[in-house]
Amino acid sequence: MINAYEDPGKPDCRGGAHYLWWLVRQQAGRSALGSLISCVWMVLLAATPYLLSRAIDEGLEPGDHPALAGWTAALFAVGAFNAWLSIMRHRTMTRVRMDANFRTVKAVLGHAVRLGAALPRSVGAGEVVTIGVGDVNTISSSLTVIGPGVGAIAAYLVVAGLLVSFSVPIAAVVLLGMPLLAVIVGPLMRRLQGRETEYRERQGVLTARIADLAGGLRVLGGLGGKGLVADAFRRDSQRLRAQGYRVGSVTSWMQALGVGLPTLFLAVVTWLAARLAAQGTITVGELVSVFGYVTVLVRPVSYFVDWGYEVSRGVVAARRVIRFLTLEPLPDHGTKDPPAEPSTLHDPESGVQVRPGRLTALASGRPAEATAVVDRLGRYAPTAVTWGGTPLDEIPLARLRERILVADHEADLFAGRLRELLGGRGDVDDAGAARALRAAVAEDIVQGLADGLDSAVDAQGRNFSGGQRQRLRLARALVADPEILLAVEPTSALDAHTEARVAQRLRAAREGRTTLLTTTSPLVLDHADTVLYLVDGKVAATGGHRELLADEPGYRALVARDAGETEDPDSMDDASSPEVVR
Repeated sequence: MINAYEDPGKPDCRGGAHYLWWLVRQQAGRSALGSLISCVWMVLLAATPYLLSRAIDEGLEPGDHPALAGWTAALFAVGAFNAWLSIMRHRTMTRVRMDANFRTVKAVLGHAVRLGAALPRSVGAGEVVTIGVGDVNTISSSLTVIGPGVGAIAAYLVVAGLLVSFSVPIAAVVLLGMPLLAVIVGPLMRRLQGRETEYRERQGVLTARIADLAGGLRVLGGLGGKGLVADAFRRDSQRLRAQGYRVGSVTSWMQALGVGLPTLFLAVVTWLAARLAAQGTITVGELVSVFGYVTVLVRPVSYFVDWGYEVSRGVVAARRVIRFLTLEPLPDHGTKDPPAEPSTLHDPESGVQVRPGRLTALASGRPAEATAVVDRLGRYAPTAVTWGGTPLDEIPLARLRERILVADHEADLFAGRLRELLGGRGDVDDAGAARALRAAVAEDIVQGLADGLDSAVDAQGRNFSGGQRQRLRLARALVADPEILLAVEPTSALDAHTEARVAQRLRAAREGRTTLLTTTSPLVLDHADTVLYLVDGKVAATGGHRELLADEPGYRALVARDAGETEDPDSMDDASSPEVVR
């Protein structure tokens, strides 16, 4: 079975069925073994009626007790061996299922890493959750019917062959049953795929909405919009439930056929066999064996229907996985060298110019517009930005990431030790961590932890407050000490006193380094060398904070919302100012 570090291979993304067959090929030996065991197990189930008929005809009816004992012992041995085969079949198919599960998970996670920043722009969080929680399990479960499905066909053919020795009409009825079953179940399988696909799509949308609600519930409550969103969510849930009922109606018909058709076979064949026994064409033992054979067929036919049901659902789930695996990451065809010396970043679309060695602030009434500029400057979106005259998209992405860092205020915080969180891809010593933590006004966070930098951090930093998480994100960016730092709203979750201290210390920590901040806080803007005021995504004015306050009414209206503007941040004592962090 695939281990945690093994390459899952290159998935076959030509279609859902091709993907499932790829999973089978990746463990061809185990799949073949499961099919072989299932075939022997099913055939031996059919051997039980044969042994029983021999015991009746050769032992019980003539009164031959040694023959009866011999056939009874053979019946017991076959039953015991078949019980062991059943255990091995289950173990083998469980391994098949687990391998398919882990292999798909590794393929999905690996591609998510390759997508990188393109992931949230290409697919919603709900879609990823639905794939990870539902589709992966559906795919792996669909493979567990491979062995029983092959065994069912083998047993079906063996029983039909045995029945030929008794009666050609009976054998013909059995042989014609499988094509008849395919004709009946086939349309249901196609209908199930269509309804299952629609159900999965709606489920992904609803899951994404749940994630959005969880992230913005407090904001919705403050705006009084919880009721409206709850009503919309309730309506979507009801539509999803109705679609689930439609999927269930098709499923119920398929499961009913899996039980009803074998029973119909049993009734028809038993009636034919009983007529032959009454006419003296077959013996009583042969009548018992025919009845046993047809009874045994109940399980293969049920497996066949179940195989169709599971594979149909697996194909639908595999299509969704394929759609994810075929998403393209950001293109990287760069061949040019980046500038050897610190140079200006220029975004012609907005007119933003980030001068080397300066602290630049980007202020916009629409935060999404400022974020879009940062995405282009950091090459996280299609861009026409130039760096020292060289187009950004002509520079190899790896070399770009070495020198330009985009610090998002909602960036992920991974579980682990605090030291590892701050170090990112590299190690960080105590002195370096201390400098970054002080610049981000985050020393108190470490001081409040029992194990300091070696303390455990929960996934997404859930054991910290919102303000603490934001300061840790900023500290992580400062530990990296990039040549160019592009920070999105680095102080938005902080109170005014802490925000002022962060602005002072950040300026000192990045002295002589190129830094761009997006913010509308006057406490931060007052420390910037240059403020770029955006209107409709374009630079409308450039200058110092106080200069723009005096000359630009729109800028003044934007930043005057903060009462902290009346304070002079230069007058605050960094060592004595109280700090109250949200």
